[in-house]
Amino acid sequence: MTKASRSKAVPGKAEQDNTRTRILDVALHEFSRLGLSGARIDAIAAESGLNKAMIYYHFGSKDGLYVAALEESYRRFRQIEGELDIDEALAAEPALCKLVGASFDFHAAHPEFIRMVMAENINQGEYIRQIPQLRAINQSAITVLARLCRRGVDEGVFRADVDPVDLHMSISALSFYNVSNRHTFSFIFDRDLGAREVHAARRASVIDTILRSVRSA
Repeated sequence: MTKASRSKAVPGKAEQDNTRTRILDVALHEFSRLGLSGARIDAIAAESGLNKAMIYYHFGSKDGLYVAALEESYRRFRQIEGELDIDEALAAEPALCKLVGASFDFHAAHPEFIRMVMAENINQGEYIRQIPQLRAINQSAITVLARLCRRGVDEGVFRADVDPVDLHMSISALSFYNVSNRHTFSFIFDRDLGAREVHAARRASVIDTILRSVRSA
């Protein structure tokens, strides 16, 4: 085998990354719909246009793919903080408005993330414990909020006793509920949480609630 033929036989890093992303996109959809026990590698392979051997090559096992999909769901969520220009471009209060709105929108646009988190809580965190780097991945959210809180205090608009972790929990809870309870709440109270105008009104309400909770006066 020539050097050229060997280079063609071994996929490059970019190609391998693209293959992993294709698999993870499908796996997130399948695991979020059916859970670990219900999802099938055959279905994930067929939907991604790959064979099972390729999935096992990249992820080792079905459990390994599930853990990778769980990690990927958090990584994608955390990317929104990195894409927001809020550190110095905006004052603390409008920056927090932007962050809360982005979080609310991400939850609404990615119900698969909600379902993955709910399933992992049913599993009592069994699989998330296999991702030791997940704490570091999610620390970025606290780092951003901590900086925002300090700026808000310096600007005289935020209370000095706001806990960034508690603030993150409040933002997540208010954003999470709108998706996790969408169907039951919509039926019971005859208010379609998926409707555009309802989403916009609830988004504004969540932002206002968070701002009221941190304001100094």
